[in-house]
Amino acid sequence: MAMSNVSPPPHVAGTAQPSRRLRDLLLIGSLVALVLAGLIGLAVATGWQETIAAVRNLSIIEIIALLALSLVNYGLRGVRWHLFANRLGLPTGLTQDLRHFLGGFAMSVTPGRIGELVRMRWLQRETGWPFDKTAPLVLVDRASDLAAMAILLALALAFSTTGVAGGAPVAILALIAAFIATRPRLMRAAGDASHVASARRFPRLFARVRRAAKSLTAFQGPTVLLAAGALGVIGWLAEGWAFHLLLVWMGAEIGFWTAVGIFVFATLAGGLTGAPGGLGGAEAAMVALLVGSGTPLEIALPATLIIRLTTLWFAIAIGLLVFPLAERHSKMSTP
Repeated sequence: MAMSNVSPPPHVAGTAQPSRRLRDLLLIGSLVALVLAGLIGLAVATGWQETIAAVRNLSIIEIIALLALSLVNYGLRGVRWHLFANRLGLPTGLTQDLRHFLGGFAMSVTPGRIGELVRMRWLQRETGWPFDKTAPLVLVDRASDLAAMAILLALALAFSTTGVAGGAPVAILALIAAFIATRPRLMRAAGDASHVASARRFPRLFARVRRAAKSLTAFQGPTVLLAAGALGVIGWLAEGWAFHLLLVWMGAEIGFWTAVGIFVFATLAGGLTGAPGGLGGAEAAMVALLVGSGTPLEIALPATLIIRLTTLWFAIAIGLLVFPLAERHSKMSTP
């Protein structure tokens, strides 16, 4: 006898989401614990006194300066998000777009780039645009970050006296990925190739990819690309400068472009690991590159910890403050 389609009991469906959240929290907690354990282990091996002394060299004014430079990065990239939203045709204002952009930072260390999905959900509630119409905004924003960081890494390789090992291949890969992600024909070809490779499964998903690729034509003008490129480069350069200042204040003898190159390379390397927020990979790359450039380990360790606190975790703190506001505004706009 044929079985009828029966939906799962409410209590079963209701437990699915909490169990996923618990799994995500455990994953993030484990990654953070591993990073801290690694840094603490190295500090113990090096000597607590030297590490603590390096941290004590920093004043409150200097910490505020580091946070201010991070704010420059977030603000400029938020303006870039607004520029892209307008080019796409979204009826959103600057304040609204900044609220979406900053609020998404709350999900920076969640698996699967949930921050972008949250921004798209807010846009859907407030404008009525479905996910497949706002997907190009997320795609071009990610691509712009890759392009900006690749340019900075290339400049660091050109002007740094010590260089960044492995920097050239990473810069080239980042530029290639950014180029493909902003070219409608290439994106559509990549989507079609993936569809064929999947034995033509998920037709709806790949149909959305094709529609999203077609929408990328809105960002092809030289004016918007130059403006977006400048905002991204200046924004990420601000955080690279903060890293250089931090190292100098802690007593390291390191050139400006070497510090910028290490910061950008470590950030990209962390993203390539696939870990949420680049946890683990970014810290490991940063410490290794600093030591390889001649920075003492007792400075490299606290410098890595502090710059991650004033960049990644500072962004998450801002996101957690803005997130409830963005969520409330989006719910008020829902019909």
